[in-house]
Amino acid sequence: MSSNPSPSAPARSFASDNNAGVHPAVLAALAAANVGHARAYGDDPWTARAVARMREHFGRDADVHFVFGGTAANVLGLQCITQPYHAVICAATAHIAVDECGAPERFTGCKLLTVRTRDGKLRPEDLSPFLHDLGDQHRSQPRVVSISEASELGTVYRPDELRALADAAHARGLLLHVDGARLANAAAALDVPLRALTTDVGVDVVSVGGTKNGLMGAEAVVFPNGTRAADFEFVRKSGMQLASKMRFLAAQFDALFDGDLWLRSARHANHMAQRLARAVEHLPGVRLARPVEVNGVFVHLPRAAIAPLQARSYFYVWDAETCECRWMTSFDTTEEDVDRFADTVRELLEAHRLQP
Repeated sequence: MSSNPSPSAPARSFASDNNAGVHPAVLAALAAANVGHARAYGDDPWTARAVARMREHFGRDADVHFVFGGTAANVLGLQCITQPYHAVICAATAHIAVDECGAPERFTGCKLLTVRTRDGKLRPEDLSPFLHDLGDQHRSQPRVVSISEASELGTVYRPDELRALADAAHARGLLLHVDGARLANAAAALDVPLRALTTDVGVDVVSVGGTKNGLMGAEAVVFPNGTRAADFEFVRKSGMQLASKMRFLAAQFDALFDGDLWLRSARHANHMAQRLARAVEHLPGVRLARPVEVNGVFVHLPRAAIAPLQARSYFYVWDAETCECRWMTSFDTTEEDVDRFADTVRELLEAHRLQP
């Protein structure tokens, strides 16, 4: 593959793994599914095959459902296990609290109770302040603990941390929800199977990300033990997320879980983030915000360097006050992409003689 994109193809950026294209194997699976007719709404061989493949990773009792988007996966998963008088405990940086435009509160009716954390991760002791009013009819009742794996700050929950959180939640009658938009990256980073971060540690419902790992707008909602999903089909339909041509969502997950493409893609993205971090961490003016665990590199940059660098290759400013920026790698990020971007960072810092 040429390191220089053609004029008609925009250069790869480090803004988001959502910016990446669709994996060639997934495109091939879509093309193969686009032959002839098939029954609608999931009564097709592709959906049956994809569900069977995912049960190999989440357990034979797992209840698996496909939807279009990550916000929908989170909202509908939460809606299925809550009532409007309930509350959801999450980190202040959680995607459901920051980046879903109030959709979780609007469509579940639940109140979000946010916790300020040092690293984007909740711990059992973080739940205690919200549990004193359980049973008080004047207060929203905590019902769900929601976490992101990996977190919005690029940190990862280990299996023992997840088990402790699930046990603490279950002991008080709460459930554990996982926003797994980058669950694959977390599993790849820890070198553990997907069930080690979900089924085996007591997770009640998980949104399994596909779009960030090479799919074309396909996500899954998985109930690992199957017991909480009795109403999900109705919740999904009333939530406008039941695909009539379900085979095109399912075929993508079938391809993703065929031969562990999910793992290879996530592992590659993680490796590219590590390469980028190594290339820039010693540059004057660059400071890593935290160790790189998955496919996100969080750095503090000199304020004057941010806009010129964004003009060369766009990325997001994660915290404007501290000049913390986020650089994301993807399944299709190449070593040449990383090295070129690192060279650009170096050139701009040297050109402007910027210091930390």
